[in-house]
Amino acid sequence: MKVVCAPLKGPFGRGADLEVVLFSRADRPMRGAAGANILEVIRKSNLEVAPRSWDLLSIALSVIAADTAVRRNKSSDGWTREIDLHIAVDDPTFWSGQRALLERQLRFLTTDLWSIEFLDGGVRPPSLPRPTLPREDSVSLLSGGLDSLIGAIDLIGRERRRPYLVSQVARGDKEKQSLFASRIGGGLNHLQLNHDADCPGEKEISHRARSIIFIAYGVLLATALRRHHDGQEVPLYVCENGFIAINPPLTTARLGSLSTRTAHPLFLSLTQTILNKAGLGVRIANPYQATTKGEMLRNCADQALLKANASTTTSCGRFLHFGYKHCGRCVPCLIRRSAFHAWGKPDTTNYHFVKLARDHEEYARFDDVRSAAMAVMAARADGMDRWLGTAVNSASMGDTSQYREVVERGLGEIGAFLKAVGVK
Repeated sequence: MKVVCAPLKGPFGRGADLEVVLFSRADRPMRGAAGANILEVIRKSNLEVAPRSWDLLSIALSVIAADTAVRRNKSSDGWTREIDLHIAVDDPTFWSGQRALLERQLRFLTTDLWSIEFLDGGVRPPSLPRPTLPREDSVSLLSGGLDSLIGAIDLIGRERRRPYLVSQVARGDKEKQSLFASRIGGGLNHLQLNHDADCPGEKEISHRARSIIFIAYGVLLATALRRHHDGQEVPLYVCENGFIAINPPLTTARLGSLSTRTAHPLFLSLTQTILNKAGLGVRIANPYQATTKGEMLRNCADQALLKANASTTTSCGRFLHFGYKHCGRCVPCLIRRSAFHAWGKPDTTNYHFVKLARDHEEYARFDDVRSAAMAVMAARADGMDRWLGTAVNSASMGDTSQYREVVERGLGEIGAFLKAVGVK
């Protein structure tokens, strides 16, 4: 499917199957749109960002729009899509030189076949007469989830950093994100953006490319800091526990893009290479790539603050479906519940499916619960290395022992939780 993404008066009319307007609303019913309010939010925040970080945002918005619009069930195998993406940017010559790297990055992220072409006529960042240059020393992503909350708490309490927080606005989480930002470190500066991607027709729900927009926001904000304008490198923290970062398929039925790769070390490494080639001076770090979610909870620098807020965070993949309530049985919920069990503190999260041991298709026989139980048994019976298979053997990941070990400990947390609640 050919998708062309450009500003309202950009280079459309190229035989596209879908046209997507960037940074404004669609001007006709059969066009999509993405990022309509971002220009105004950045302008009102008085932030001066690097032009290539803005181009990176244009790329991320275009990827999100295509990921939303192109249906997997229309592909030849019912999953792998062929996406021909044309993106208007300010510096098409530079980005054309990164085409192969970007296509590799996106293919790893979504397991689709991406072809990218860059066009002239992209939007430039706002020109500001007297921009604010924030004095924070880093940027950290804040999703409203448990891991990013712990990450921000630890950056203040253990690392003695002062991060500027950035979020993708999500229904049910906007106020929560703001509340967490106000409670950490006496209150942290916080930027909330919304990709607001909307395309005509039935939407794809797998959303495997969603992480690219979070990182694009972080890079954008990092280039607005005084530290960046002074020529110093800015750390960008993507805080995710090591088990979910690797996210090994629990069974052979959950291979490839059926498992998200949001914070996978290989994806982050490819992203870092792109940032380096763009000369953006931003360094991505995941301090928890060798830490389980339960270990993150136990080792958090401010236990009192964590106890007061942990159960109000959002982890569930079906949060909206159940009326802003955790389902309690999807893989993210299982990892969350296992982490609370490992922490040893009460989990007061409001779960829809509470008693997982019930011999019913919506409880113990639900696919994710069965997959988790089968994974625990398979690792015990066949050994961790055989169960992991090729999940952590990429040469680009360097020494993979830390990843193998964190997956083993994370699976151990899941096994202990399932045993405790009576899932066999």
